[in-house]
Amino acid sequence: MIGSNNYLGLTHDPRVLAAAKSALDRFGSSCTGSRFLNGTLSLHEELEELLASFLRYPAAVTFSTGFQVNLGVIASIAGKGDIVFCDKENHASILDACRLTYADVKRFRHGDMEDLERKLKAAKPEAGKLIVVDGVFSMLGGISNMPAIIKLAREYGARVMVDDAHSVGVLGERGRGTTEHFGLSGPDSGVDIVTGTFSKSLASLGGFVVASEEVIHFIKHMARSLMFSASISPPNVASATTALKILESEPEHLVSLRRNVAKMKKGLDELGFDTMGSQTPIIPIRVGDEFETFKFAKRIFEEGLFVNPVVPPAAHVGLVRTSYMASHTEEDLDFTLRVFGKLAAHANASADQ
Repeated sequence: MIGSNNYLGLTHDPRVLAAAKSALDRFGSSCTGSRFLNGTLSLHEELEELLASFLRYPAAVTFSTGFQVNLGVIASIAGKGDIVFCDKENHASILDACRLTYADVKRFRHGDMEDLERKLKAAKPEAGKLIVVDGVFSMLGGISNMPAIIKLAREYGARVMVDDAHSVGVLGERGRGTTEHFGLSGPDSGVDIVTGTFSKSLASLGGFVVASEEVIHFIKHMARSLMFSASISPPNVASATTALKILESEPEHLVSLRRNVAKMKKGLDELGFDTMGSQTPIIPIRVGDEFETFKFAKRIFEEGLFVNPVVPPAAHVGLVRTSYMASHTEEDLDFTLRVFGKLAAHANASADQ
C-alpha cells in the first residue's frame, strides 16, 4: 500500500482501536444529531481542547468531515463585497466552498506570489480579503510559501486561511503542520485560520478548524455544514483523540516517516522519475498522457503495489500519486523501488512525449 494518507501508520495501532471500541460501548455508534441538538458529547469537547492546545490556537471546533470544514468556514466568513484569493491547485473542498460564498473569487497561479500580488493590488482597498491555500498540496506534495503569503497579506490587508489536511502529523518538529514548519504559532503569526482533517495522520474521520475564540464562535453559529450535519461519531472522535495524543507524546513516528520519505524520494529521483518537486510523503510521478497514466498505474498494481492514478482536473497533468507511511518497513520500501526500477524506462519515455 503506497496510496494511503495514513502517514503515521496509526489506523491499526492497538491503542486507537481500543479507544474506538470503548467509545462504541459507552456512547453507541452515533450521536444521531448535530452539535446544536444532541450531538455534543464530552468526547467532542475534549478533542477540541486538545487540538487548540496542540496547534497553539485559542479555540477549535470539529466537523463531520474535512470537506465540510472548508465548505462551512469559507462560506460563512466570506460574504458579499469580500474577495477570496484561491490557489488554483487548492483542494476540491476549497474550490466548492468558493462557489458557495457570495464573495468574489480570484484564483491565482499555483504557488505564484507575483500573480497573487497582482490580484491583491487590483482589489478594492475597502474589500474584505481572504487568501486560502493548502499547506501541503494533496496531489503534488508541495508546500505553500507561507512567509511570502503572510507578507503579502499584511501589505494588502488580507487574512490568511490554510488547509493543513496533509500537514498535521507530517510537517514541523512536533508534527503541528505548516505553521510550525515555518516557525509560526497562533493567529498572531499571520495565519488566522487553520483547517484540517482526522482522515490522514490522525487515523479517523472528521475535520476541524482552529482560530481565535471570536472566529470560532462565529463559525459555530454561521457554518451551515456544521449546524445541519450530524456530529462525528463517538468511535471516530475517540480514535482521533488517541491518535493526537500518540503524535504529541511519541515523536519517533515522525522520525520514521521522514526517514522513509527521504529514502523513497532519493530512490525515485535516482531512477529518473519526475517527482515534481515534492517535499513531503506525497511523492507524485509525472506520466503526462491520461491513457498512459492509467496504463502505468495498472502495471504497478500487477507488480504488487497499490498506487493512485491522477488525471485532470484533480491535477494539471497525468501522474501516479504515491504516498508513504511511518509504518513502512525497509523491506516494503526496497520492494517498491525494485518494482519502479523495473518499470522506469517505460514511464520516463511516456513522460517525455
